Amino acid sequence: MSLKKINTVLAAAFILFILWFGTEFILSPETTAPGFGLPGRPSGDGDGFLIVKGIRDVVLALVLAVLLVTGHRRALGWALLVESLAAYGDMTTVLAHHGSVATALGVHCLTATLMAVNGLLILRETRKIAAAPATPAPQPA
Repeated sequence: MSLKKINTVLAAAFILFILWFGTEFILSPETTAPGFGLPGRPSGDGDGFLIVKGIRDVVLALVLAVLLVTGHRRALGWALLVESLAAYGDMTTVLAHHGSVATALGVHCLTATLMAVNGLLILRETRKIAAAPATPAPQPA
């Protein structure tokens, strides 16, 4: 299997995973929140904050999906790298608030690292295309 196909499958898997996870936070924040890794959910009517997290994830997934579907592979590589920072931020949040270390590292850090690797692989795959010199336009005689 070519590097391009592997990268495409990985990117599609990330898009579906992030979209699914975000949708879960929007539709049922009370049952999804414990899987995030924090020791407790917000008290009172905290579902709004959880839904905001879900909307963030859905939007992140849609950005990646648009870049993948439209064939903007180099931009997709950069977006995967940048969006991995959100997962690293989630990991840091869980650790800073004395949440589950296993979830912080096994879910958030692993996801972020795999996204960053996928982004780097796509940038590597597209490096030759980006570095190729432009063909000069024919000059009139």
